[in-house]
Amino acid sequence: MTTAQHPWPETLRDCGLRVTRQRLAVLDAVAERPHQPAEAIHAEVARRLPEITVQSVYTVLHDLTAHQLLRRFDPPGSAARYETRTQDNHHHAICTRCGRIEDVDCVHGAAPCLEAPAGLGMEVEVADVVFRGICRDCAAQAGAEPASAAPQPLPDS
Repeated sequence: MTTAQHPWPETLRDCGLRVTRQRLAVLDAVAERPHQPAEAIHAEVARRLPEITVQSVYTVLHDLTAHQLLRRFDPPGSAARYETRTQDNHHHAICTRCGRIEDVDCVHGAAPCLEAPAGLGMEVEVADVVFRGICRDCAAQAGAEPASAAPQPLPDS
């Protein structure tokens, strides 16, 4: 979803943020390819804004996450990933072979996993559930290839 498809300028203003080319480019890049790490987002943004630095992208990602325009997702054993789907309780499924990440709607409804045990003494803000397994494409390939492929770490892009 690009700036032409989403009113990012209005959304930024509604959050009290200035509309900048850098913010718009990062939002577009994340909307077009969710679940990418910062370096992949930088590569995409740099195609539009060649002068942008990796540090600038990290700063924009941090600001947009702090204003809940982006959600940061920290898969086990991998760099943080980002997405624009922020206003619901959803989880992620990760293929342990190819690293593909898919959104999974919460199967229990309205955020039951955010209710921590009474003795914890903490108000939970985020609870991540990660499903790990083999995606359909990898399972289909495994049927045609030897099944000796060991699970691989998540790719960073």
